[in-house]
Amino acid sequence: MGPSGAGKTTLLNAISGRLRTDKKHVLEGTRELNDCIKLSQHSFGKYGAYVMQDDVLYEYFTVKEALMFAAKLKLNTTDELRQHRVMQLIVELGLIKCMNTQIGSTLRKTISGGEKKRTAIGVELITDPSLVILDEPTSGLDSFMAVSIIKTLHRLSRNRGKTILATIHQPSSTAFKYFDRLILIAEGRIIY
Repeated sequence: MGPSGAGKTTLLNAISGRLRTDKKHVLEGTRELNDCIKLSQHSFGKYGAYVMQDDVLYEYFTVKEALMFAAKLKLNTTDELRQHRVMQLIVELGLIKCMNTQIGSTLRKTISGGEKKRTAIGVELITDPSLVILDEPTSGLDSFMAVSIIKTLHRLSRNRGKTILATIHQPSSTAFKYFDRLILIAEGRIIY
């Protein structure tokens, strides 16, 4: 948690191996999962998922089609098992009512911002990763939808044993209570 420009996204990018380095900017140290699996940009995808702040979803897909498309790209299994996984996520993420509705765009509103965010999360959860990293998952949502997203992530952590790492800018007190651990960042440094 921290103000804009504090380094929250940079920290997530460093953890997930998405941070660009060059001769001037070098990243030192190692990233390990459970102190035994060294993470690289390539190996991160086997264990983790990264949900970006801006949802990148094809506007003409329905929610179900978007998840099915992700399943076909990421899961090497039968169509029947892919469909089962998609339906499991639809139920788990509370997307039943909108599963056959097109995602839409900023000009053509069809599903709510919260439903779109949950769909984006579902696209990344399709592979059932152990670690889920989210960059500002409540950004642009009203307080009710923001709390709904945080509750969903909390439920995934508790019920499915997932490690959830999220940045957040300004949570309400209701949303804040669902976080187990907190790092406060300012000017690229951990202050708490």
